[in-house]
Amino acid sequence: MNFRIYRFDPGEDLEPWYQEYELPVEPEMRILDCLNLIKWNLDGSLSYRMSCAHGVCGSCSMKINGRCGLACQKLVKDYEGQAVLVEPLPNFKVLRDLIVDMNQFFSLVESIRPYLIPRSAAPEKERLQSQSDRKKIDEVIRCILCASCTAACPVTEENPEYLGPATIVQAFRRIFDTRDGEGDSRLKQMDHRDAVWPCKNYFECTRVCPKEIPVTKSINIIKQEIQKTAGEDKT
Repeated sequence: MNFRIYRFDPGEDLEPWYQEYELPVEPEMRILDCLNLIKWNLDGSLSYRMSCAHGVCGSCSMKINGRCGLACQKLVKDYEGQAVLVEPLPNFKVLRDLIVDMNQFFSLVESIRPYLIPRSAAPEKERLQSQSDRKKIDEVIRCILCASCTAACPVTEENPEYLGPATIVQAFRRIFDTRDGEGDSRLKQMDHRDAVWPCKNYFECTRVCPKEIPVTKSINIIKQEIQKTAGEDKT
């Protein structure tokens, strides 16, 4: 299989370029396995992130043949008969090769206070939650902050100030968690020109999510909750 990989070292290169490699592969090999073979056997200078290699940490998120995703979840057989183009996540500053700067991304996540803020004193044991209440956040709780959704989002490309799908999913998780006591203030934070409202339902975030989270649906649910709350305030 032929691989065409984005290369860029800001200390040496004036512009990004692409390098081609040819590897003997097996259908069940992951794209991450192929990158490892290139780095370990052909070119030790190739730079990319990886950690768990099992779709849990989100480190190996990148753009493969035009679609963002995790290199540890994409198999060679998915690209049979094709050359594989590997690029860094779009909408992020490239630090080197396939490694992008995630600082701004995590700063946006931090801005929505991604932790429970209960109003009541800590109980002797755990804070209880019914199964029906937990079900409201079952899907979004799978988010691993790989940034695939934010990188694929056309709105992020158009508006650098947009919070982005991943950040809004993290907000959803707290807004609808019955153990949290800051739902109103969190909802108010989402009612902003750079929060939920720029979303135009492109559904790219949902298509690329490696955890199959209904990201677009989650954003729309927050919009509906904001409108519902506004209507209740008027009455």
